[in-house]
Amino acid sequence: MIILAIETSCDETAVAILRDREMLASEVASQIAEHEKFGGVVPEVASRNHLAQLPHLLERATVSAKIAISEIDAFAATSGPGLASSLLVGNSTAKGLAIGAGKPFLAINHLEGHLLSPFFGREGIARNVSMIVSGGHTLLVKVGGIGDYEILGRTVDDAAGEAFDKVAKLLGLGYPGGPVIEARAKNGDPKKFDLPRSMLNSGDLNFSFSGLKTAVRYLLPKVVIPSENASAARDDVLADLCASFQQAVIDVLRGKSLRALRQTNSRTLTLSGGVSCNCALREDLRAMCEKNGIEFLVAEPWLCTDNAAMIAFAAMLRLQNGAQSSLADEIDPNLALA
Repeated sequence: MIILAIETSCDETAVAILRDREMLASEVASQIAEHEKFGGVVPEVASRNHLAQLPHLLERATVSAKIAISEIDAFAATSGPGLASSLLVGNSTAKGLAIGAGKPFLAINHLEGHLLSPFFGREGIARNVSMIVSGGHTLLVKVGGIGDYEILGRTVDDAAGEAFDKVAKLLGLGYPGGPVIEARAKNGDPKKFDLPRSMLNSGDLNFSFSGLKTAVRYLLPKVVIPSENASAARDDVLADLCASFQQAVIDVLRGKSLRALRQTNSRTLTLSGGVSCNCALREDLRAMCEKNGIEFLVAEPWLCTDNAAMIAFAAMLRLQNGAQSSLADEIDPNLALA
């Protein structure tokens, strides 16, 4: 079974070709440089770049995989959630290829791609509690199998990744915020500033990171940087701010995930999404799981950011279960996981 998948939910253009569980090709074109000057993703710019990049990526993927379009058994694309103008590009292209080749089409939920990515290369999908942490989403999901998902908790305002981006902008560190804050935090003191752990003890499994971002904004004018050696002092303060902010996010994610595991009697925690590339988060959750006898699975870093490999993997599992999508199905920018 050979599947070609396309991912264009936001600002990454991606094409992947999967044969059973063997990745034959995975091509990704990043638009970070295009959007960095705006401090965030501009939908019109993103969709224009998808249109320009997609033909080249399709050619590179088929050449790399040594596969002709006629040999593809099914075509898949992200159908939501995401930016409508971006989703349309990849979805329409995959449908066109499916029609031309006379092969099945599968519309895949972007969040399902993330949720299943820790099992890439493994046999079967074990029951687990899945934590998806990205720029647009922070979710805890009880997973019973393919398509068997129950949302346990979600963010009520900003997602964790969005908070990283906004705080990085406040600190003048650029976009995207996750990698730059993590880099600065390595040299900082995570206990230097007492920042809020919003909703940590709310009694439910929902998240809130907007207040944390606001706390950083109100803290900035109170941070005094000495006039002498100002550059070095500023670097130290920024490192401490980044470390304190990052630790506040990690503390909330750890606390909520442990509560979810206990409430569901689950013995496996999976972590995915762009923010899961954060090494401090990975190690913190790994230590928590080891302490509590929980299996911890996290996707490889190249599978954590937006990519088509995870979409191809989800499509393969769906197709093996006999699922197909109608070519008449529309994209859904607000598509829910469950």
